[in-house]
Amino acid sequence: MSKLRTFTFNGLDLLISPYLQQEGDLIRSVNVNNFPIGAKTKRPGYQTFLANPDNQPVTALFDWHKSDGTTFWLYRVSNGVIYNSAQGTAPWSPCSNGTITPGATPGYAILDDVLILGDGTAATRHSTDGVTFTNTPAAPYAPWFEVYQGRVYAIGTASDIFYSCVSDATNWTSGGTADSSSIHVPGKGKLNSCFKIADRLIMTKNSGEGYRWDGYTLYDMATNLGPTSPYSIGKIEQHRFWINRQGIYGFDGDAFTLLSNPVGRLIFNDNNTGIAGTTFDTAPGVGNRWDYFVTVGSSTDDLTNEQITNLTLDYDFQHNEWTCYNTATLPTCWLAFDDNTRTRQTIFGDSSGQCYQWGGTALSDNGTPIQAVMEGVIHFGSPEADKKFNYIWAMTNPGCQAHIQVAIANTFTKQKLNWISLGDLSDGITEMRFPKDSDGKLMFWKLTENSMQDRFTFFGFVVDVDIQERQ
Repeated sequence: MSKLRTFTFNGLDLLISPYLQQEGDLIRSVNVNNFPIGAKTKRPGYQTFLANPDNQPVTALFDWHKSDGTTFWLYRVSNGVIYNSAQGTAPWSPCSNGTITPGATPGYAILDDVLILGDGTAATRHSTDGVTFTNTPAAPYAPWFEVYQGRVYAIGTASDIFYSCVSDATNWTSGGTADSSSIHVPGKGKLNSCFKIADRLIMTKNSGEGYRWDGYTLYDMATNLGPTSPYSIGKIEQHRFWINRQGIYGFDGDAFTLLSNPVGRLIFNDNNTGIAGTTFDTAPGVGNRWDYFVTVGSSTDDLTNEQITNLTLDYDFQHNEWTCYNTATLPTCWLAFDDNTRTRQTIFGDSSGQCYQWGGTALSDNGTPIQAVMEGVIHFGSPEADKKFNYIWAMTNPGCQAHIQVAIANTFTKQKLNWISLGDLSDGITEMRFPKDSDGKLMFWKLTENSMQDRFTFFGFVVDVDIQERQ
């Protein structure tokens, strides 16, 4: 008789062979978070945020805190209309002259209490009062903006990057004392994103090529792993994250680093059931405290062959772990911001024009239960040996609404698994006996929960098993 105690659950890992995985590794991880360390807790939900003004897809969310430290606006864009919400609490109100190309996603920047934005097709606009926009003479029609060394840089007009006069977001002229100008960025493809990190301006093209600008010299970063979706760029302190067709990457100012190996089968695989190709160009992302979210639609990995719809991949930056979120509503854009009490908030928009607030005390996805799933496979260090399974003890919070299932098998063939429910886990420490004749080489286990009760915490389990080594 032997007992296996599992009290450390790792993140999702679809790359490693199931015969090399440890007992706490997961082959499915849906709608759970890493808390406390080693355990798993059901993710929070979301609820509506402000009323819906037009029932059109939300294509952008952004915020502007003025330098007085008190004045604050939230903005949303839907059907080409820019709406503002004073202090993030007032109803959405259309901005004066606040129209852009319907369906477009604008970029923006703020320099010396002037907000400037554009979508690359409609005229670039700026605002000084937060609610009224004015066309910006001589400014390029650009979809992306960034402030660097006291200037606004505008990109997205083929392969040229333009910059404003120093300390003036509205002056894009040259001659005399005006010193606006442009830089040509060589290489294949069109400029599709820019961001600032480690006192450098990083520019990338839709070919993935990356370039670094220090105010004097343009450096070729000799890479093609930049973002294919500029909307996926998320920020956590001095780190940036994004998606392209090769995976999800991180960047701290040195080199683009692949982070997504553990969930690579969800991104692309030999069965062609990963992320849809066009999604790589439009996927929205955000840095949510210490997590990076990127919404990628529907995907089926080729290890478990389990489809996840409305999929948002969550990278836990602190613990270097991955999990999957299956939300009732598919986010079309994300925003993380500080509200008027300086409390961090995360919101997203959807295709019907509604915005939602993520987290807090929400126990459902705006009234829809959250289905959480954890799944793993254990071979007890000897996958070749026959085993007789006797008891399992599961440790959860008291009142936990989750159920645990097991499947005993002699092969890793998901389609042939016969799942057996061992019962609910409401007792806190729940003892369950395996059914008679529970003999086999591998034990698959699955925890599921689909309630609107308090978020469960799963601390681990103990399995009593007789390992029958061949003599």
